[in-house]
Amino acid sequence: MCGKFTAQASWREVVAFSQPLTGDGGAGGEGDAGGDGEIVTYRVGAAVPVIVWDAEAGRRRVVPMRWGFPDPRDWRRPRPIHARSETIDRKEPFRTPFHAGQRGIVVFRTFNEGEEVTKPSGATATKQWTIDPRDGRPRGFAFVWRRYAIEGQPAPLLFCVMATVPANELIRRTIKGAEDDPRMPAILEDGDPTWSTWLGETDADPASARALLRTMEGVDWTSAPESPKPRPPRPRMT
Repeated sequence: MCGKFTAQASWREVVAFSQPLTGDGGAGGEGDAGGDGEIVTYRVGAAVPVIVWDAEAGRRRVVPMRWGFPDPRDWRRPRPIHARSETIDRKEPFRTPFHAGQRGIVVFRTFNEGEEVTKPSGATATKQWTIDPRDGRPRGFAFVWRRYAIEGQPAPLLFCVMATVPANELIRRTIKGAEDDPRMPAILEDGDPTWSTWLGETDADPASARALLRTMEGVDWTSAPESPKPRPPRPRMT
């Protein structure tokens, strides 16, 4: 399931971060201070820029939240990191924030999916694939978020999870064919009224927001194995 995605820094900067995390959450992306046009990478456990609706101010804001609800045994451990669309409105810990309108959007450029492969030795490994819509248009993942009071922290921290839906034909064919229940991120249709409904800007009921979580089919995207990171040169013996 998706645990890494990229975004264009300039999209993130449309609205300034206005509620920084306390503790060691940080802003969380590789190349986080990147300028216009730079691509940054976000991973599970780091902070991601979440668009939310600020009802009091009557406007959208971008707020950094740590990706993954905190594990009760160790809040630094992100678990769970995903919420199934089929039960997001009925199953805790997602039901309460979903119905409270604590729903957000995270803009992305590409995202990764993992394929479980078996090596000749019999050991299993995860092969990373990058899904690229190619057209450069900003698209939004659906997230839900909530505050958690963490012992030892001066104020509650914000955490979020990504909504998921059944995988589309592209992902099933290229990556998830061997899985019984392949999943992918819930990607919202571009712009309003979809975004405003999901964020809770309108009078739409939670059922209308839930209905937006659909598998995005018929896409002209590409999927390709992630390029391996170059290894640093080995030091020469003198």
